[in-house]
Amino acid sequence: MKITEVKLGKISVPLRVPFKTALRSVNSVEDVIVEVRTDTGAVGYGEAPPTGAITGDTTGAIVGAIQDHIARSIVGMEVDDFEDVLQTVQKCVVKNTSAKAAVDMALWDLYGQLYKIPVYKLMGGARKQIVTDITISVNPPEEMARDAVNAVERGYDTLKIKVGANPELDVARLTAVRQAIGDKTRIRIDANQGWEPKQAVRLLNQMQDKGLDIEFVEQPVKAHDFQGLKYVTQRSYVPVLADESVFSPEDALTIMQMGAADLVNIKLMKCGGLYNALKIASAAEVYGVECMIGCMLEAKISVNAAVHLACAKKIITKIDLDGPVLCSEDPILGGAVFEEQLITVSDEPGLGIQGVEGIQYL
Repeated sequence: MKITEVKLGKISVPLRVPFKTALRSVNSVEDVIVEVRTDTGAVGYGEAPPTGAITGDTTGAIVGAIQDHIARSIVGMEVDDFEDVLQTVQKCVVKNTSAKAAVDMALWDLYGQLYKIPVYKLMGGARKQIVTDITISVNPPEEMARDAVNAVERGYDTLKIKVGANPELDVARLTAVRQAIGDKTRIRIDANQGWEPKQAVRLLNQMQDKGLDIEFVEQPVKAHDFQGLKYVTQRSYVPVLADESVFSPEDALTIMQMGAADLVNIKLMKCGGLYNALKIASAAEVYGVECMIGCMLEAKISVNAAVHLACAKKIITKIDLDGPVLCSEDPILGGAVFEEQLITVSDEPGLGIQGVEGIQYL
């Protein structure tokens, strides 16, 4: 199975409601679609969201990295030379983790098709179903409380609450949400780098003192501030999850060695795809650090790849793969089945994607 072409396209998928964090506000998913084509007719599918505020990867950057570097390097290679092809993707251009992730998952898709096995079984095959949380965007407290009640009524038992925009309101936001939904629903919070270290400790301990029962806090401080992250981890009653601080297996290893976080978030778009995500999972197993699998605002192709990883590895104990259920429609044919919080992985060979409706080829 020889790679003959890397074809790119774009999709636009409206969201049910605007997605708001401490860093940005978004109304639709605008993603680059990758099709890696072969001489056997098999096609591997990948996807990358332009998330400039977090990864630095814009649509133009993703397209340029793939067309000018990655595609030129892998066309003509055999999918069966799998390690060589995956390493070529990582080495042919620096940074550009979203572009690498999109091509990487398409190659895993092809490798699974070649050997007629689903990717999650190639990687370990720990389970077939997972349960995701759902994100509640940062808004005024009463609006967040309404959104939280709606999510619970839809069957979600774990909510990820966005905080960090206007930090002094964050305790009021969480108090409103907890009072609205009661004490049986898990709450995890995501500050998206919105706090300073001392401020984070003060706010988290206030939340704990009020009995808000926070499962963990995601990325309370700036991504580069590993010492600040460690400061919060050592002084907060609430466990800390590193997210934007983890852009590579090396970052994850440093955080684990420092004891800078209690948990590590794996996102394919930050680490460059499944190849590097497996390295993070392996390091986490060695250090005994549980992982969450997360996503950007993505449609189903790339989230589907993350589902395969989550179903493969037991060290991934927290699931934050709500991208497709935040969308008002699903243009992706095949792949995992998303039924609100319950996600069932596909047993089709590869990643199980059959096609994309409404794709605009570039």
